[in-house]
Amino acid sequence: MRLELGKIFIKDVQFGSKTEVNKGVLTVNKEELIKKISGDPRIASINVELAKPGEEIRIIPVKDVIEPRVKVEGNGGIFPGWISKVETVGSGRTHILKGAAVVTTGKVVGFQEGIIDMSGPGAEYTPFSRINNVVIIAEPIEKLPQHEHEAAVRMIGLKAAAYIGETGRNIQPDEVDVYEALPFFEGTEKYRDLPRVAYVYMLQSQGLLHDTYVYGVDVKQIIPTFIYATEVFDGAIISGNCVSACDKNTTYHHLNSPVIEDLYKYHGKEYNFVGVIITNENVTLADKERSSNYVAKLASMLNLDAAIVSEEGFGNPDADLIMNCKKLEVQGIKTVLITDEYAGRDGASQSLADANPAATAVVTGGNANEVITLPSMKKVIGHVEPADVIAGGFAGSLAKDGSITVEIQAITGATNELGFNKMSAQGY
Repeated sequence: MRLELGKIFIKDVQFGSKTEVNKGVLTVNKEELIKKISGDPRIASINVELAKPGEEIRIIPVKDVIEPRVKVEGNGGIFPGWISKVETVGSGRTHILKGAAVVTTGKVVGFQEGIIDMSGPGAEYTPFSRINNVVIIAEPIEKLPQHEHEAAVRMIGLKAAAYIGETGRNIQPDEVDVYEALPFFEGTEKYRDLPRVAYVYMLQSQGLLHDTYVYGVDVKQIIPTFIYATEVFDGAIISGNCVSACDKNTTYHHLNSPVIEDLYKYHGKEYNFVGVIITNENVTLADKERSSNYVAKLASMLNLDAAIVSEEGFGNPDADLIMNCKKLEVQGIKTVLITDEYAGRDGASQSLADANPAATAVVTGGNANEVITLPSMKKVIGHVEPADVIAGGFAGSLAKDGSITVEIQAITGATNELGFNKMSAQGY
């Protein structure tokens, strides 16, 4: 499969009479956008705001971040199983509004939602402070069940990203990146002298409000499977969860996985990047054993020499991470793990809920328990009150002056376990 990603660089966003991109400026017709994404009876009201880099704006609580895209050539469409019918993506050409995003907010769904500050010290911890954001404020009807609330807002965000992404359909991209995933046996023959490497992509799937979707299917309903890396870049995976904001993979993260990006850099040069094993994160021991056994079986079938394994979330998923590691290492497959840490505010506690001597190569996204004070902002989009109850917050987090003292766990993307952040650790 050969995928071309055409990047249209967005340097500003503004409201106007027509939704379009012109000379790097994204203009959004606010009324038309609201009309396009309205109609769900579970939602009482929708509003749209803009948040640009450097502005004194706080977005809270953040539900998802989605990059606007449009499929211009090849099979399938954007967000298959949701916006487009279910066809296999990962080939052809997709145009991206690089530097723009749709952010969804509104009344809190679950306590594990986050904060994006567009300026100040908090902005340093989230990649989304450097993006021109179209923020959708979707308020639910009274007494709407949490899972219905999340589902409604998820669809609104995807519809908004698809609507805005259409502006890039007939625009010549500023840059085109090409990614190729050869059929299995063809790739094996072409790179027969190179080590075989795969990516084991752990997806959050621990139940209500902890879900991820592949081609519209809730990942907790699948057994591990093998997909082309280009499918991930082309929108096959979307977020549907409310795990702690710091290490949640938003839909934007999936669309721009730095692990896959980096694996492609040396593909065909230092190793053969054969593809992606997607797997779920489970609650029961039996389910954890089943999925990790199946990951090991797929890795054996692929005759891997090495694998990168990333998790999403912390605590319970640490057990899945270590199980995957042990069972791969037993087969002689060298593993590198990507995680973050919950080592206490002083950094002195055990970093993960599980460990094993087989985990000899681990990359950290940082300590999520680190405490930070976020100064007050001139404008808050959403609702600031959840600051005291969201993961990383505590009674008294929100001060009278509007400042917020929280663990960086509350900042969207702060310790992201795909490496999409600034945090890590250095050993001496």
